Amino acid sequence: MFINIFKLFTKLTLIIAAVLFLSFSNYENETPAGNSVKDFNLMNVDGKTVSLSDYPDAKGFIIIFTCNHCPFAKLYPQRMNGLNIKYRDSGVPLIAISSTDTAEFEEDSYIKMIQKSESENFNFPYLFDGEQTVAKDFGAQKTPHAFVIWKENNEWVIKYNGAIDDNGAEPDKVINKYAADAVDALLKGSEVKVKETKSIGCQILFRR
Repeated sequence: MFINIFKLFTKLTLIIAAVLFLSFSNYENETPAGNSVKDFNLMNVDGKTVSLSDYPDAKGFIIIFTCNHCPFAKLYPQRMNGLNIKYRDSGVPLIAISSTDTAEFEEDSYIKMIQKSESENFNFPYLFDGEQTVAKDFGAQKTPHAFVIWKENNEWVIKYNGAIDDNGAEPDKVINKYAADAVDALLKGSEVKVKETKSIGCQILFRR
């Protein structure tokens, strides 16, 4: 009887694994620096929709794909607040987007996003990408995954793509502030030296 139960458990495990494999895929086509991305129209935690066109005077944006559930993403809210405070008056506001699958991660539901933004005192929009279309357009891979985009010839061009900085666990020991360094260079009219790094965090799973 024990052997039969074990076989049944093993069979159910294989079936569940197969279903998950067929239901989700890692989006492989990461958008490199130099490519352009489309504007979007997503729901913010305040109940209003937000798009890039809502910021007619913006020179660029810091776009960060993040979420509630990921331990690594949980390390960055205060740094994201700091980035927004530092650059929004210079025409480079920060926008956060959650694109994870809410069926897989209940903690990332829209209601939980509202609660998170309030408890962490977010000073930036936190947008719900329920269809995951914006994450796919950007080629976002992890949470957090940072993009610095800049307006060129009426297009939004990716100038930096990757990690926010080089030390998630210990902010006082950060040496390379990748996203901030990219914005600083662009505001000076200079070339971004480090255009791409590897984003580290929880993989964004995309529904087929």
